[in-house]
Order: sequence, then C-alpha cells, then structure tokens
Amino acid sequence: MIEIDGISKSFGSLKALDRVSFSVKNGEIVGYVGLNGAGKTTTIRICIGVLNPDSGDVKINGYSITYEKRIASRYIGWVPELPIFELDEKALNYFVYLAGYYGISYTEARSLGRKLLEEVGLGNALNMKLKNFSLGMKKRFALAVSMINNPSNFLFDEVLNGLDPQGIAFFRELTKRFKKENRAVLFSSHILKEVEDIADKVVFIHRGRIVKIMTIDEIKSMAKPKFIIKIPSIDERAIDILKKYGDIINIDRDTIHIENISRDISEIVEDLVKKGYRVEEFKKEEASLEDVFFKIIGEAK
Repeated sequence: MIEIDGISKSFGSLKALDRVSFSVKNGEIVGYVGLNGAGKTTTIRICIGVLNPDSGDVKINGYSITYEKRIASRYIGWVPELPIFELDEKALNYFVYLAGYYGISYTEARSLGRKLLEEVGLGNALNMKLKNFSLGMKKRFALAVSMINNPSNFLFDEVLNGLDPQGIAFFRELTKRFKKENRAVLFSSHILKEVEDIADKVVFIHRGRIVKIMTIDEIKSMAKPKFIIKIPSIDERAIDILKKYGDIINIDRDTIHIENISRDISEIVEDLVKKGYRVEEFKKEEASLEDVFFKIIGEAK
C-alpha cells in the first residue's frame, strides 16, 4: 500500500507540490494525471525516496520512505519517465548486474533475467547492447528491472510514453495481473484514453495541488455524451432552436456541438427540418476522461 500524506516540495520560489495526499490500496490501480509541470514526476520521485519532501511523508506498506527508506524501498518497483540506459552493455548482463544489488546469485539472476526479459517482450534482445535500444525497448527493460525484487507496490512515471500499441496492450495486461495479485499500482500518464482503460481510480493534480480524486465509474457518470449537428447554414434562428433542447458548447462553421440534451434526438431533427434547415449529420459522441480532465482543470483555475 502507498500512503501519501500531505507532502509539499519547493524548488526555490516554485511550489512544486502543496500538501498532496492520496493513497493506493493493495489490489488497486490508480492513474495520476495533470498537465506538464503539474507535479506528477516530483510526487513519484518523493515516493521512491529519490527526493525528500519539505514536509509530509510517504509510507510504503507502513514504512516511512523518509525515515525507513532502506526497508520501504524493498517493497517498491519503479519505472522512470526516461530510463537512461546508454550503456555499452548487453541487456541480460546488465540485468544480472542490477539483480546483484538485491542479493540474487549470478545463476539465479541469469535465470530470472531470461524469464522477465522474455515476459516484457525482449526475449530476442538479451544480447543486444542497451545503448542501441529504442525508447520503447528501454521502457520494457525498465519494467523487467522493476520486477526483480517481486515488489508489492509499483510506481510508473509516464510508462506508456514511447511504447507502441503492442507495448501499451502488454502494460494493460500486466497491471491487471498486478491487481489480481493484490499489488498497488500508481502510474502517471498523459495518454488519457489508456488511463481510462487501465485505472480503477484517477487522481487529478494541477499546479501542485490535488484537485479531484474520482473512480472510473464516477468519471463515466460525469462524462456526459455530446451530440454533433451539421447544418450547411447556421444562423441565430437555428441556434435559438437548439438552445431549447440542450447546452451549446461549441460552434465550428457548419457544425454545432451540444450536450445535456433534454428531449429525444428525433424531435430535434424534426424541429430543424420543419423550420427549413437541412440536417446533414447528427451523431452522438461519447465523452471521455479527457473531457472530464479539462473540465476539472478549468474549474481549478
């Protein structure tokens, strides 16, 4: 379990985090979203003990990352946003080297390395030098490394960035497996569609502050569908007609976006046609986590 309790962090005059608090329970996958510079990476770096908070603390399985770092770190698997593996070392050899820090014997480390590197899709790159890995391959290698000590908590910083669709699908299945194994997973991402597909809960951060924490079910109930209506000649009269049925959120040349529709769709089309308008298109567009995200960020400003 990951418990983040009132952590704050400043860099000079910049307040990067301001009393950030939330938790990730065992068997829970939490997505951490916010604009660039919102404080996601700083939060994760404090959680793993790379940075110390100015105030507050993080507990990993009940152990303070500030005061009991050596013990707390045993229960953490971490993938940074930009894994730096520019080494003139073969993947399996370097994996074995890193496994040594966990007290794993050479023979056991080679066996574990083959197993985990195969699992993350690098089975054919065991003898390839890390400096020749693509960003996606480095992310996969970092995923394998994060599992060396079989931790009960995982922290992934923009892990989806650089992964191809196959890699994203693999990560989705991996997190589902971790959930079944009762592990806690916190991952930040700007690929909001994937957050929606992977997470149980989403934590929204803006300018260093937590502005909302919602389950995916709560997000879906908040994400109201929009309707797109295409009329060749939009005028004030057409807009007035549509205002009777819902809230107009955008007008783009011959296209109107409307939400919170209170009547049957066919009634709207019929009313427009009766008034002499030619409706070229009328379709429903499901709202997404991205829509909710920008609504929440807008309210937080």
